Parts: sequence; structure tokens; C-alpha cells
Amino acid sequence: MFRIRESDIEEAINHSLLHGDMNRVWDISQKGQRITGTVDPQLVQREKDRSLRAQLSSANGDTVEIHDQFYRDHKLLLVLFRVMAVMPITRSQPGRITFSWTSSATIYAIFFYIVTTAIVLIVGYERVQILQTTRKFDDYIYAIIFVIFLVPHFFIPFVGWGVANHVAVYKTMWGTFQLRYYRVTGENLKFPHLKVLIVIISVGCLLLAICFLLSLSALMEGFALWHTSAYYHIVTMINMNCALWYINSRAIREASRSLSRCFRRDVKIECNAAMISTYRFLWLNLSELLQTLGNAYARTYSTYCLFMFVNITIAIYGALSEVLDHGFGFSFKEFGLIVDATYCSVLLFIFADCSHNATLQVAQGVQDTLLEIDLLNIDQPTHKEIDLFIQAIEMNPAVVSLKGYANVNRELLTSSITTIAIYLVVLLQFKLSLIQQQAFAAATSGKVLIEHPH
Repeated sequence: MFRIRESDIEEAINHSLLHGDMNRVWDISQKGQRITGTVDPQLVQREKDRSLRAQLSSANGDTVEIHDQFYRDHKLLLVLFRVMAVMPITRSQPGRITFSWTSSATIYAIFFYIVTTAIVLIVGYERVQILQTTRKFDDYIYAIIFVIFLVPHFFIPFVGWGVANHVAVYKTMWGTFQLRYYRVTGENLKFPHLKVLIVIISVGCLLLAICFLLSLSALMEGFALWHTSAYYHIVTMINMNCALWYINSRAIREASRSLSRCFRRDVKIECNAAMISTYRFLWLNLSELLQTLGNAYARTYSTYCLFMFVNITIAIYGALSEVLDHGFGFSFKEFGLIVDATYCSVLLFIFADCSHNATLQVAQGVQDTLLEIDLLNIDQPTHKEIDLFIQAIEMNPAVVSLKGYANVNRELLTSSITTIAIYLVVLLQFKLSLIQQQAFAAATSGKVLIEHPH
């Protein structure tokens, strides 16, 4: 993807919004007087406001802070990730999010991680002991799943702290984009109901993890209540990672819709080369924001997807094996395996589907407006800018890529289902061959007893 420089955006916005400054207002006033004998006050005020907005700077943290509504709305989510020691980024100064290995948030994260690692290792040792001593197949599958659920804890330094610098850059870009959005459109970017939604989702993630683990402790033999202490932060982190991706995708979608609406409005008021140029650079900034989202969280969600694949495969295999061995008994353990597979599948679906919906909105509204412009009623510079805008959309497709490892869209779901199905077929073939060998061995031993009775 073509990466736009800070100077390019600033130059484009300043050229179109500050060009001529109040002289432009004077020209409009004189034109209005010549034609109608009066000055259009709305048009004059519009140009005054535009010239004032043009003087705002993205380098001014206090100014960015005023317009950074996205940070204020999803601040709770960032605090919870910091409390769980997953992403120790902080608002070090107005309008800027940073990460430092010597910050208080990182020191707390390291201390918290050491304590939880000790608990995870103790519980993990007992779970491995159960795995080595159990002989029943359903208990063995459950033991494997509980061991796998401990694995994400050891990924935290790699997928959390290791990408914190990139995430901090991405979060800071949101503030800069919102200020540029205000400079171009004259409106502050809003995210309806996002703050309330984040509170509901955050509380829901915590309660879901607590209820899930307490119910397992009450219903399963060998899963002591104190064992749940190793899983609370892991299950909550898994839930909230999905919530974080959903919130970011929703924000991209809302920004795309608002940008498209403002662009359509301004095209109807004045369709000129300067205005088209500013919206082109603003759209490129939004597209870059979408790409930065995937790049910043590439490690996090690549391992997240792998974790979901493994869990879904093992859970479905365990449930089908139980059906092959004992029929449709629907015991608690079979039901638990189905719930685990459904739980991971729902999280994977949300992860892929919200990205798909967000990317659909990025280019669609703006492109529709560009194609509706009557080219016969515009000058050559404007025509050229429209062509450049359309080329920019074609050359920068709205795709969320995890640094090339995978594109996050609905195709990820279909490819995941295909991969899981292939592994299940292979595993079930082994299972059926074992059943046939056991049946053959039982029949052979029975025949020997009949031929050589004592």
C-alpha cells in the first residue's frame, strides 16, 4: 500500500483550506455584491470557518486531544488491557499514546505477569499430571483443552508487549485523523453509542469468564475451584481481544460512513479541484489507518486465530469420538465440548465478519459519490482530481491484512472451515481404524476362547 507522509497531508489540507485565506472571502463577497447586490452571509461564514480550521495543526497535542473522541470513548477498554498486563500503553501527553519499557504501566505488567505465571505453572503442572494419568478418552480430551487454554498466557510478551509500540502509533494516528477530519469537513467525528457499548462489552467479558469457569469447577470432577485462578485473566483476555477488534472495526466503519456523508454534502455545495484533493488525502489517511490496524495487531490476531483453530478442531473431534464410542448420549462432557467449539467459532466469526463489514464501507460511499458527479459541468483540474481519487481507491483496496499472513474477511471463515474439516477427516479416519482394530482384536480373542475352552 502507498504510505502517505505527514507533510503530504498537511500540504494538501493547507493548500486548499488556507489558500487565499480571507482574500478568498473578499472575492466571494465582491462577486455576491456584483451579481445580487448583497453578500451571502452563509457563504462568507463558511469561508471564515474554513480559514480558521486550516490554522489547526496535527502536531499540537492539546488540539488533537480536544478532537480525539475515539480515545475518550474506548479508554475503558485500554485501561482493562493495562490492568490485565496485556498492553501497557499509556497516554503520556495530550494527543499521544506511547509505550516505554521503563513506564509504571510496563513495570506493573511485568510484576503481574510473573505472579500469574507462577499460578499458571502450578495449575498447568496438575493439569499435565491429570493428562498423564487419565485413561478415559473424554477425560483425556478435556485435559488437553484445559492445557491448551493455558498456552495464551505465555504468548503475552510476544503478542502484547512486543507490538505495544506499533499499537501506540496506531492509537495516536486516530487522534491525528480526527483532527484532519474536522479541518476538512467542519464536523467532529462521532461514534454513536460506542462508549455505552464498550462498558456493556467489558462487563460482559468479565462476567462471562467468571461464570464459565465457576460452572466448570462445579460440574467437572478434578477441576478444583482454585484451578480457576489460572484461567480468569486468560479467558477474559480472549474475550476482550475479540471485543477490541470489533470496536476498532466499528470505529473504522463509522468514520467511513461519516466521511462519505460529508463528501457527498460538500460535492453538492462546491465541486472543485481543491475540495476533491483534500478529501482524497483524508480518505487515504483512513485507508492507511485500516492497514495500520492489521499490521499493529498482526502477531496478536495471528496467534489468536491459530488458538481458535486448534480448539475448534480438538473440541469437535472429541465430541464426534464420543458419539462414535457411545452414541448420542449428550452427557455433560459432550455438551461441554460442543459449547467450547461453538464459543471459539462465534469469536472467530465476529473477528472476521466485523472486518468484512468495515472494509465494505471504506470505499463504497465515496466511490458512489465520485461516479455520480456530472463531468460535463466541471473544469479540467477538477476532472483530473476525480480521476486521481478513483485511481487511489483502486490502488489501495480496503483490505485488513495481518502483515500478509492472512486477510481478515469472510474468506478467512471459509478457509478456516475447510482446514478444520480436512483435519477432522484425517483424525476421524484414525479413530475409525482404531475402532476396527479393537473390534477385530475382540472377535479374534473370542474365537480363540471358543476353539480352546478350558
